[in-house]
Amino acid sequence: MARAGQSTVRYGGDTACVQVNGSDGSVVILDAGTGLLHVTKRIPEGTRRIDVLLTHLHMDHIQGLGFFYPLRSPEVETHIWGPVSNSAPLSDRLARYLSPPLFPVRLRELVANHSHDVLPGSFSIGGLEVTADLVCHPGPTLGYRLEEYGKAVVYLPDHEPALGHHVFPGDPRWTSGSDLARGADLLIHDAQYTEDEYSRRVGWGHSTLAQAIGFARQMGVREFVTFHHDPEHSDDLLDELHRRAQDDSDGVLQITPGMAGSEFDV
Repeated sequence: MARAGQSTVRYGGDTACVQVNGSDGSVVILDAGTGLLHVTKRIPEGTRRIDVLLTHLHMDHIQGLGFFYPLRSPEVETHIWGPVSNSAPLSDRLARYLSPPLFPVRLRELVANHSHDVLPGSFSIGGLEVTADLVCHPGPTLGYRLEEYGKAVVYLPDHEPALGHHVFPGDPRWTSGSDLARGADLLIHDAQYTEDEYSRRVGWGHSTLAQAIGFARQMGVREFVTFHHDPEHSDDLLDELHRRAQDDSDGVLQITPGMAGSEFDV
C-alpha cells in the first residue's frame, strides 16, 4: 500500500511504477501503482504510443491506471500488457477495478485502451526486445527483461526466489526468475522484508534484502536496485538495512537503494 509522511520522504511512499525509455523514443511503463502519477509527468512531449507492462493485478500495481491521462487521450495509443489467466481476459479482470463502485469511469469508456494477455515468451516494443516469464508470487505473475543494443534491464518487483530457504539451489536453473535475470546490467528486485519478517511470511511472494542480493550475485548482475520496500519501513530503517548490505558487499555487485525519482542510464 502507498504511504506518505515524514518517515518516507527520501525513499518515497508510492506503489510500484517504473518508466523505461528506448533509444528510438519508445516509452514502456512497468506496473501502474500510485507512482504512475509522477511517471506521467516525465513522458516526453509528443509521445504517441505508451506501453504499460503489468507484472500482476494486485491492487498496489494497478491503482494508478484510472488516473493515467493518456488512457483518455485519443492522441496517444496506450497498450496494457499483463499475465494471461484461465479465469478471464486481461481487459475483463482490469474492468473489475475500473468500474463502479470502485472507480467512477469504466475501462471500456477509456478511448485509448488496447489490452494484451501475455504468455511467457518474447515480443518487441519499438526497438526494445521484451521477454516475459512467470515468477514465484501468488496469482499469475510475470517478470520482465527489456533489452536493447546488448544491454538488459530486468524487473522483478514481487518475487520470492528462495521460497522458504535462505540459500538458493546450487543449480540456478531451478531458481525462479533465473532465465530473466541472468547477466542483467540493471536488476530491479523485490527486497521487502528483514530476515525476521520473512520467517513469518514465507510464501507471501516477497524477498529479504539478503535473499535479493544472493539472487543478484548468482545471476551475475552488474547493478541491483532494491525495490518494493515494506510500507512499514521508515527511511531510517532502510538506510540501516542498506548500510549493512554495503558492509557485507563483495565489491563486485553494485547495490543501489531504490528511491522515488531515481534515474539510471544503461
